[in-house]
Amino acid sequence: MCRHVAWLGAPRSLASVVLDRPHGLLQQSYAPRRQAHGTMNADGWGVGFYGVPHDGSPDAPEPARWRAARPLWTDASFASVAPHVRSGCVIAAVRSATVGMPPDETAAAPFAGGRWLLSHNGVVDAALLPDEAWRAAESVCDAAVLAAYLLAKPDELGLRVAAVGRRDPAARLNILAADGRRLVATVWGDTLSVLETAEGVALASEPWDDDPRWVDVPDRTLVTVDADGVRTETLEPR
Repeated sequence: MCRHVAWLGAPRSLASVVLDRPHGLLQQSYAPRRQAHGTMNADGWGVGFYGVPHDGSPDAPEPARWRAARPLWTDASFASVAPHVRSGCVIAAVRSATVGMPPDETAAAPFAGGRWLLSHNGVVDAALLPDEAWRAAESVCDAAVLAAYLLAKPDELGLRVAAVGRRDPAARLNILAADGRRLVATVWGDTLSVLETAEGVALASEPWDDDPRWVDVPDRTLVTVDADGVRTETLEPR
């Protein structure tokens, strides 16, 4: 049920984050190694990234997104442009759609809310989410409604994920979110790994290569990545 990846650190090409890794998101779209729910992720893809400010401002501008409803491996246009676009903060996802959910690109992560991007790997009973989330959502799919709910108060993302998880015991709530200067992730019912390097930090549903520095994050964990490094805390007792 979807795979996603995020990068925060020295600017690198979108191709290096999404396409070029031996077991990266491109390969995970048709041959994931750790996916327990579904076998392929062919129902769309999306990349969100932050550019460099043109006015010298220390703040990153609002993010740009490139999304599509087709499989990532069929998108020759993205493959031709991705090596030439660089960013220090990227979130990307490939989608395995929940049965009955819309197949158009508005249902593909990452979703946006102001300066934030968010990807959801999992499933949730969207009927349990408040009406205001439905009104703000980009799509009627469960991930989009959940994204609208979480991004209404992004600084409470961990608390909101835990609250949804308690209301919906069957939910899988792995989240990747970014605001251009930090990454926030939750592990709830699916896999997430972290790679710390001298150039930056990657978070991914599954490692994009066999580097032994990848570390699996325990379930029910909140992960924060910023200029001070990687921090984790338990969302609730496992």
